[in-house]
Amino acid sequence: MGRTELTAIDADMVGLRSRRAEVLDFARSELFDRTFREGMELVEETAAYLDGDGRQDSRLLSRAAALAYAGESMKLTTRLMQIASWLLVQRAVREDDMSAAAACEPRYRLADRKVESEPSHRELPIALIEYAVRAEKLYDRVLHLDQRMYLGGDEEQPVNPVQSQLDRLQAAFGG
Repeated sequence: MGRTELTAIDADMVGLRSRRAEVLDFARSELFDRTFREGMELVEETAAYLDGDGRQDSRLLSRAAALAYAGESMKLTTRLMQIASWLLVQRAVREDDMSAAAACEPRYRLADRKVESEPSHRELPIALIEYAVRAEKLYDRVLHLDQRMYLGGDEEQPVNPVQSQLDRLQAAFGG
């Protein structure tokens, strides 16, 4: 191995150590505490809605809207489980149940995704749309944290997530 190859390996090791420290710092931070609480509360609130009032709301919909409701609720549930999973990995690091190095593995990363600008059907209950908007906003924040901590920087986002959520609300209200 030449000197250049060793220098590159040394630089990678320093970068990995720095990344581990950043992951540990975040897991032990007040920002993590707030984000974790918000994420878990949103999961609980959404589950209560989907199992309670959401069932009632869906029964009042036309067949096409009920089908759209089912699809939107599955997307919402999936999004929330992705967020919760990521947060639980960070908590495992905090509680020394997982090493920061293990948390850096790609299988624990959040994937970037296409943000839809409007609900799939105009008749969807506003409560479902509001939960979807909240989940997307939280996903955007957690994705930003994930990219900063694990990819090492602020990558330019081609889509303004706030504007996309405003567009969804506007589409839902027919504005």
